[in-house]
Amino acid sequence: MTSSSSSLDPAVSPHEQPLRQTRDWISRIVVGLDLCPFARRELDAGRVRYRAVDGGDFALALAALDEEVRLLDEDETVSTTVIVLVDRTLDFDTYLDWLELAERWLAMAGYEGIYQIASFHPDYRFEGSPASDPAHLTNRAPWPLFHLLREQQLEQALAHFPHPERIPQRNVALLRELGEQGVARLLGERG
Repeated sequence: MTSSSSSLDPAVSPHEQPLRQTRDWISRIVVGLDLCPFARRELDAGRVRYRAVDGGDFALALAALDEEVRLLDEDETVSTTVIVLVDRTLDFDTYLDWLELAERWLAMAGYEGIYQIASFHPDYRFEGSPASDPAHLTNRAPWPLFHLLREQQLEQALAHFPHPERIPQRNVALLRELGEQGVARLLGERG
């Protein structure tokens, strides 16, 4: 696994905790609960890259996205990049606006169908679902994230997985059973 901080911010220390918390969340929740059945192989092989950037500045986030796409283009040993937007004040609505702009940028830069962004935020909420629904936990992470995925790898993994359409329903059922307190316990937090 690779960790890096924004090239515009040489101080790593403000990013150490968000990177650690994100790695723990992926290990304990995403892989530990098998929410993404393809993640364990990439994590165990060390092909997941982590990048922390100042989440209070969309220009920095977009520059990081651009750099990470170029890195993925050049380095087949990196399977996926998790961009951690280090800013606890980045509210969910603003994050969704940024996500939309980032996805538009991917398309305009010619990467539509090559890469996609999976979205995660501490306050993630599916439209039309009550705020108390633990189903939101499927997309909640300790920090706002842009998870950059190679579409071809995702398609290949899905082709060898029986009934991939059932993954979201299984995850929702599992997280509804666990609830927020159960997830907090898995992360070692008080709950």
